[in-house]
Parts: sequence; structure tokens; C-alpha cells
Amino acid sequence: MITTTVDKITQDNFTPTSVLEDLISGNERFTNASALQRDYAAQRSGTVSGQFPKAVVLSCIDSRVPVETIFDQGIGDVFVARVAGNFENVDILGSMEYSCKVAGSKLIMVLGHEACGAVKAACDGVELGNITAMLDNIIPAVKQSSEEVEGEANSSNKAFVAKTVENNVKLTIKRIRERSPILKEMEDNGEITIVGGVYALASGKVTLV
Repeated sequence: MITTTVDKITQDNFTPTSVLEDLISGNERFTNASALQRDYAAQRSGTVSGQFPKAVVLSCIDSRVPVETIFDQGIGDVFVARVAGNFENVDILGSMEYSCKVAGSKLIMVLGHEACGAVKAACDGVELGNITAMLDNIIPAVKQSSEEVEGEANSSNKAFVAKTVENNVKLTIKRIRERSPILKEMEDNGEITIVGGVYALASGKVTLV
């Protein structure tokens, strides 16, 4: 039973590599139905005075992808930013800069997922209220996939959707580096690592991309 939480000393001893390994190990426990047992009351009490998360995960809002659960993490372990289609914007960039530069996290993971509804909508050119502007963030990935995948360039083509999910993760990482000099410098200095992954709905496995 885990009762402790990440403190400043523990966080300082993490490296980007060790944090990534920790998340991957947690995902393996999740897929094997061997998640660690946690005393959430104790962890809740242990984080009242402060937090020292090891990573920040940019994920989709999809209800089937509960970030802390799929990486087998507890209270105070990870920051999570969620938006349909897991893309960056100024608010999320600021949140990630806070997570890493101010709060000391060692890893940024951009996490897409299989059969993403936002990606499918972007593939189909859906226009509806504020959703239209939101999907504009995913269109660059759609355009790239149309040059890489044969067949229909819409959501009826599973291969096209899958490639767009992956491209969206990679392009989001590229834009994070371009749009945040703070995070780019931290990565260049080895203080953090920025990685991407795709979650499989059926197996629960996260594959790095």
C-alpha cells in the first residue's frame, strides 16, 4: 500500500529518462491488471502543503483515456492538461511551462489515442460552432496524412485516422518546441524530455511515437 507522495527531494532525483520509464512501467501494470494499491486519503493529506509532480501529460478529453489510471499514478504524481485532440495552445503552453520551469516536472508527454473523435471530425471537415476553430489545430496533421496514406482521406479510412492521430502528436510536439523557448531550452539542456505516445483503447497500451 503506497501512502507517500512525491516530495522535492524525490523530484530532484528524477531524470527525464527515469520518469518516462516510470510511466511506461505504470502502463504495463495497468494493462496487466496489476496496478499498485494506494492509500488515497494519505496521499491527499500528503499533498495539502505542496506538489512536486514528475511529469505533465497533454491528453485528449476522451473519457476512455483517464491519464492517471492508465499510467498507474497516484495523487500528486502528474500534471494533466486535456483538450479534445490533445493539441497545444497558449494556455496549455503556459501550463506546461509552469509544470516544468516552476514546479520542476521532468517530462512532457503528448498523448493521442486510437479512434480519436476530434481527429475523425477534423478528417471529415466538420463545422459546428466553436468546434470548427478547435479542429483547425488538427488540420495540419490531416493534410500531412493525406500525402502519406492511400485511400479516402476521411474517417471511413481507419489507416488514415490512425496516421493522423500519430501525426497530430508529432506536430504538436514540434510546435511546443517552436512556440515555447522556455521548454525548448530546458529540453536542450537535458532538464526535460518531450515525448509522444498513442493509447490503444482495447489493450490499454501506450506506444511511444
